[in-house]
Amino acid sequence: MPRINDSTTEIVLTDPQYYFSRELSWLEFNDRVLHEAMDARTPLLERLKFMAIFSSNLDEYFMVRVAGLKQQIEAGVSRRSADGRTPQEHLTAIRQHLAPAITRQHRHTQDVLRPQLMANGVHVLDYASLNPRQRGYLHRYFEDHIFPVLTPLAVDPGHPFPHISNLSLNLAVVVKETEATAARFARVKVPNTLPRFVPLPAELHPRVRKQAVVWAGVPVEQVIAHNLEALFPGMDIQSYHLFRVTRDADLDVEADEAADLLQAIEQELRKRRFGGAVVRMEVHASMPAAMCETLMAEMDLSHNDVYAVTGLLCQSDLMALMDLPLPELKDPPWIPVVHPRLRRVAETSGEQAMEPDADFFALLRKQDLLVHHPYQAFSSSVHRFIVQAAHDPEVLAIKMTLYRTSGDSPIVDALIAAAENGKQVGVLVELKARFDEENNIHWARQLEKVGVHVVYGLVGLKTHTKLVLVVRREPNRIRRYVHIGTGNYNPKTARTYTDLGLFSCKEELGADLTDLFNYLTGYSRQQAYRKLMVAPVNLRDRIIGLIRREIQHCKNGCHARIVAKLNALVDPAIISALYEASQAGVKIDLIIRGICCLRPGIAGISHNIRVISIIGRFLEHSRILYVHNRGDEEVFIGSADWLPRNLDRRVEVMAPVEDPSLAKDLQEILGTLLADNRYAWDLQPDGHYVQRRPLTLEATQSAHTTFMEMAQQG
Repeated sequence: MPRINDSTTEIVLTDPQYYFSRELSWLEFNDRVLHEAMDARTPLLERLKFMAIFSSNLDEYFMVRVAGLKQQIEAGVSRRSADGRTPQEHLTAIRQHLAPAITRQHRHTQDVLRPQLMANGVHVLDYASLNPRQRGYLHRYFEDHIFPVLTPLAVDPGHPFPHISNLSLNLAVVVKETEATAARFARVKVPNTLPRFVPLPAELHPRVRKQAVVWAGVPVEQVIAHNLEALFPGMDIQSYHLFRVTRDADLDVEADEAADLLQAIEQELRKRRFGGAVVRMEVHASMPAAMCETLMAEMDLSHNDVYAVTGLLCQSDLMALMDLPLPELKDPPWIPVVHPRLRRVAETSGEQAMEPDADFFALLRKQDLLVHHPYQAFSSSVHRFIVQAAHDPEVLAIKMTLYRTSGDSPIVDALIAAAENGKQVGVLVELKARFDEENNIHWARQLEKVGVHVVYGLVGLKTHTKLVLVVRREPNRIRRYVHIGTGNYNPKTARTYTDLGLFSCKEELGADLTDLFNYLTGYSRQQAYRKLMVAPVNLRDRIIGLIRREIQHCKNGCHARIVAKLNALVDPAIISALYEASQAGVKIDLIIRGICCLRPGIAGISHNIRVISIIGRFLEHSRILYVHNRGDEEVFIGSADWLPRNLDRRVEVMAPVEDPSLAKDLQEILGTLLADNRYAWDLQPDGHYVQRRPLTLEATQSAHTTFMEMAQQG
């Protein structure tokens, strides 16, 4: 029951019972990813992809979130989070949740996916099942390609326990010189320069009746394990067991103390290569207890840090099998289409692209433009916008934020071309973009070489917003063109992440971006913006203000409604405001892919709030906010999720989409997502999610399929 304050008889909305754990909500999200890997409706290789994503998600979760909890415990922190748990209580709950989930994952891969792959001509073989010819081939392969790069490391009084690299696969090997001598321990690292699966040539594929074998291979660690004699000549191999460790990999950079942020990040990256403290060890279930205890003691681990699994360790490597030429086992290919207003096109590289003489700026002078990726092409919109700006002789300056981009970024190439063409180019490269720091350092140096003004962000803040400002000389005036996006300037992820981008030349947006870039690159301390909501300046206050306005409309007898699409909702102040809105009668729909700390469906508290999550073919990444405003509807897009870090410690932007037709398009996107019954999950009051199921195949409504069809129809 809700806790009542005896003196006021009011419900206390900060009560921990009204908040889900951030850490456990993330685990629920990853369970939904695992479900896609186990859902028979998903094509087989796509299921393998989701299994790989589940594992790689867990790697990052341990490297960052679990590592952070452990640091808090070591520092004696016992402060409770909004849901009432201490760091230690979170660690205990994480273990209780994950142990059965990981068992379920490995059992499904071993008992369901591998047989189904085999039935479709893909054989992930165990070395023990091979015939002599196959073993002979792998022995020769080992000698030629694997043996030269292996480094066995002994552990004895003269050889201290070796450093175990983060996320590396390792063999713990026990050897003896003679039966009378004591057993010795050695470690053999499986180099990450080797392919995880060693393919067999076609002539050595298994012979299966009435079936063509497309691919057959063996995990590389098994090839090493069955050829250990070459590494330990004269020794008797007693046993070997696979294990893998995860280390704290979050960077620890005090930006206000670092005289040179670039150098400080590089130093921290060198530390990350070796890794911080070990936070997890995965072992094969066959590992003897004594060996496991030895490894635990050497790496200062408890039993709760160890996960014993059967089958394949490091299932993120299953992603490699997505390259197999089996289109019938994958989603039908999707080629992004050109936005209808950009459709003066030529066919190029399998994707439509704008003709070189198509004038992007003239188009924007007529009307704002909204693009929806990956349904509409990144190359013919965002990329084309920047390329045209780089080569247009009337463009004077380009300013841009870069949070993440691809390793072979055409965006960076365009910025370099702009600088070489004599334009003033300013780029804020966020060096602290987690796990992309090294890539961003590389691009920062490339840009600086050609005279681009590169800055690395503000002290104490991470710049997460996605912005481009183009300053162009036109008859009788200077005009500013802008792109405000929800996703990174990365053409590769733009094919798999759903994101939105607004192009405009509205004067107030251009003036706001000018002020914001001055804030990012100089000493400006702008505190007021004409149209933009900006974190950490006013974003939280503006969002809560919009919620309270809906509350007031409801109290005045008007219809009131809020719809928000986010990746995560954690901020207690916003959650409390949403609870107040629900109590006042405001109808609220939240589309939240990942973490949601708000508890919906509580009588008298959140009975007017519905929360869904969509996990499907594309990664839902766009952020949209809709408020009814007594019929004068407002819609915003931007880069910010509703987490304290985004609102307090990041530079984020949400911008209004004021063109009526574009605002209607955004409402249609929200409506389509809310109607999904293929990939949508409803959050229950107890924190679990229930996937929607159509009554018939014909009744299936997939938002992703609908958006693809809409894009093709133009």
